[in-house]
Amino acid sequence: MARTLSIQKLKKGDIAPDFNLLGVDGKYYSLKDFNAEALLIIFICNHCPFVHARLNDIKALQDKFKGRLEIVGINSNDANYEGEGYENMKIFARDNKLNFVYLFDEKQDVAKEYGATCTPDPFLFDSRRRLVFHGRINDAMDPKDTPRIPVMENNIRKLLNNEEIEKDFDPSIGCSIKWKQ
Repeated sequence: MARTLSIQKLKKGDIAPDFNLLGVDGKYYSLKDFNAEALLIIFICNHCPFVHARLNDIKALQDKFKGRLEIVGINSNDANYEGEGYENMKIFARDNKLNFVYLFDEKQDVAKEYGATCTPDPFLFDSRRRLVFHGRINDAMDPKDTPRIPVMENNIRKLLNNEEIEKDFDPSIGCSIKWKQ
């Protein structure tokens, strides 16, 4: 596990880079397929203990803000890395009962456009798909930590209530994205 902090490439107000990626359901998705008031794009993967530790928190966000928030998980890891690749993504989605779209960034172009570096690496966008927050799900900085502050939930609530999000970048931490050689 290569512990990595997220970096800031996209800045507050930047428009979400578009994509056309295959989901574990066999359909292709782009930004136009998501119409909720808020869009949370999270770079995740199948093997990372940080992702496993935060997965229930991510699914809870989808349930808590149903109809107002859409979550998109994107896996940009090298398909040849152990436990990764499209077929393993389908198993991961099924076994973990994902309640959000899970997409495969096989060429890793989308991760590079967003500046994603770790898993999980979350990006929160408003209804116009402008970045309002890039950062952690909560304050747990190790998979074994118990979260105390629901950072992303608080920021989603502020976004949906038209309140200001004080800190637009609060680095996430996780496993490094496994780049192709």
